[in-house]
Amino acid sequence: MKSRQIRRYGVFVIVSMVLLVLTGCQTIPKDALKLTPESLEKRTLQTRKYEGISEADILSASAGVIQDLGFNIDESETKLGVIVGSKERDATEAGQVAAAVIVALLGGGAMAIDKNQKLRVSLVVRPTHENDNRKHFVRVTFQRMVWNTQGQITRIEGLDQPEMYQEFFDKLSKAVFLEGHKI
Repeated sequence: MKSRQIRRYGVFVIVSMVLLVLTGCQTIPKDALKLTPESLEKRTLQTRKYEGISEADILSASAGVIQDLGFNIDESETKLGVIVGSKERDATEAGQVAAAVIVALLGGGAMAIDKNQKLRVSLVVRPTHENDNRKHFVRVTFQRMVWNTQGQITRIEGLDQPEMYQEFFDKLSKAVFLEGHKI
């Protein structure tokens, strides 16, 4: 009985080693870390430069704007210049509901539809390379995760609507002005 267990263990070890060798032979594609024009456009959309204000004041103004937009602050690490927030919203779409009703009427049973979504905002403040502690870049990104009526995630996506970023940075610019002048 023990010899059978030893053989199984030996086979397991050999198969594991072969799999490790095979997966270790894969190489990273040459273009894997290359920035595309689209990624540069996104970065431009998501980033603004602020001058004449400390990092702490920018973070304070940013946290206020994030909360004003209805997000709860989930994580904040001021030493790293990071703020993460989220808010939950209904994700029901009339088209999906209508399709589910038609499928049910035709005898197709219950169809899962989008139900809830969590919107997340991530903000990073970093100093510019100008050796001035009152000049910073602020980058913000918005994402969403959608769950259906069966509790399954149906979508995880970045939100790239220019209006969303423009609204955020307009509000942040006003908040930075007020924070910088201690108004």
